[in-house]
Amino acid sequence: MKRVLIGPLLHLLFRPWVRGAENVPSSGGAILASNHLAVVDSFFLPLVLDREIVFIGKNEYFTGRGLKGRLTAGFMRGVGTIPVDRSGGKASEAALRTGLKRLENGDLFGIYPEGTRSPDGRLYRGKTGVARLALESGAPVIPVAMIDTDKAQPLGQRLPHPRRIGVVIGEPLDFSRYKGMENDRFILRSVTDEIMYALMSISGQEYVDIYAATQKARIATGHPQAETPGASAAPGGREVPDVQVPVPPEEDAPAQ
Repeated sequence: MKRVLIGPLLHLLFRPWVRGAENVPSSGGAILASNHLAVVDSFFLPLVLDREIVFIGKNEYFTGRGLKGRLTAGFMRGVGTIPVDRSGGKASEAALRTGLKRLENGDLFGIYPEGTRSPDGRLYRGKTGVARLALESGAPVIPVAMIDTDKAQPLGQRLPHPRRIGVVIGEPLDFSRYKGMENDRFILRSVTDEIMYALMSISGQEYVDIYAATQKARIATGHPQAETPGASAAPGGREVPDVQVPVPPEEDAPAQ
């Protein structure tokens, strides 16, 4: 229904381009792990896929008051977003279990490993929930890079302004070698770092080895650069990949 109502308009205004769509299986459960630059990330990835996908979304999207709050909640439910209480504990566990059930049913499940939107366009340390989902479900993890959604909708901007949006989908990651080790925190961190490295490699983003929420708190207190690693960082201490931010297909070709 969402595609029928707003899909053509989004295609017209944002002319989304996609690379690597063939990496999404035509059937069976899979986790799509995406970087997170803007609220509209959850709109554009489903738009370029042939299969239905749902995401976890912060609980605040569903509890707003007034007309705006009701419209936001209705839209989030309409695109299949699953609410999660970011305060942690049993509520977050319940949301992850919901994702696990979807994967067991052979469906696609989207997740933002950073846990919140990037405050500055860089890629931040991943939380280990994505690794738990992968190891418990046995489903492959497909890295997804949203391109320029933060330029279309900067932090604090309610509605995006028209510009080209890109989606780069990487090759599936198989973590079956860690089956039965979902309670090992070192394994969970290693798997998460591998996923974040794949995201770094296809997005061209600079990596920051702290949580995005921590950086947001630093920005709020006026100390955004405190103890922030530079461009030499990569997840898990890996070598920084020599990559650039992807560009639309027509810009890849040399000028005539």
